[in-house]
Amino acid sequence: MMSGDSIRNISSAAFAAIDASSPQRARAHLDKALTFAGLSRSSETMYHVWNHLTLTSSQRENHAEAVAGSEVLKRSSIARRDPLYAALGHIRNANGLARLRHRSEALRALGDGERAFARSAERQRPEWIKHFDVSEMDALSSFVWTALGDHRRAEYCLHRTLAAIPDDMARNKALYTAHLSLAQARQGDLELACATGRQAQALLPPSSGSRRTANTLAATRKVIVASGAKSPEVVEWMEESSQ
Repeated sequence: MMSGDSIRNISSAAFAAIDASSPQRARAHLDKALTFAGLSRSSETMYHVWNHLTLTSSQRENHAEAVAGSEVLKRSSIARRDPLYAALGHIRNANGLARLRHRSEALRALGDGERAFARSAERQRPEWIKHFDVSEMDALSSFVWTALGDHRRAEYCLHRTLAAIPDDMARNKALYTAHLSLAQARQGDLELACATGRQAQALLPPSSGSRRTANTLAATRKVIVASGAKSPEVVEWMEESSQ
């Protein structure tokens, strides 16, 4: 039988594919991991795989499938035992519901996630779930607000994320700075969005392989192009970011 470490290695390969915006490749890894996770009878391992499956569904924009996956997370035995796992399940659920335009249900799930997160205490946990800290909770909340069209609240959450995120997590800093740029652009703060986008580009090494950050900055550019803005700050960043 495959060990828990081997299953987690497959899940890590799947996350690398998600980060590279390759959900089909991620799904191939996860289908294999799910089979072995079921045989392991480990609730934590099953949760880990389903968490990545939910992310993959969301990246493929199959939000109904993402909601179904998040329901598995919420109802898992480990989520019933540990509020941190429950919180992540609720926030994944909120994100999927928001993208399906189920506003009231999304807000309810977001509130459930916030309350569960507030109850979570320090304890021994696998390394991967430790990354779901206060900065990540705010970041995932920002995605819910973005999907609901409240870009001001999304920006507020992203500022909180960037204030709390550890300095050594350059890839995450770049990703969430790019999302901050997009939130600012969607509010019409175009010069500020360009300055923030430049910060995101500076944070992410070209060899990182993170397509999520690049795709988010491309979405920012699309919003700015649609605005028709021609200020020097906007024109300069548009030229820089197109290279």
